[in-house]
Amino acid sequence: MIALLIFPFVLWVLPSTFFDESEVIMCPSRLFFGVECFGCGITRGVMHMHHAEVADALYFNFGSPFVYPALIALWAFWVYRGGQRLNWWKGIGKSAA
Repeated sequence: MIALLIFPFVLWVLPSTFFDESEVIMCPSRLFFGVECFGCGITRGVMHMHHAEVADALYFNFGSPFVYPALIALWAFWVYRGGQRLNWWKGIGKSAA
């Protein structure tokens, strides 16, 4: 749970260009067929969105502005569910009387 809370801050500490210089092709579509898929560049695009560099994010992948909010919502859901399992929310909202 602690790693889940720390992860976004670690990404903010890393420079936005951290994933930009990689020469490794991990996309099977590009590796085997030489064709970019809809997901190519999404990691770099999301990293630039995380640093509020929208123009750079759009350069790497036009889907970045849509994927990034979805990832934030998924992260918030995981934090909420993790908090439920650890009973973090048990006393929130109850009066002290």
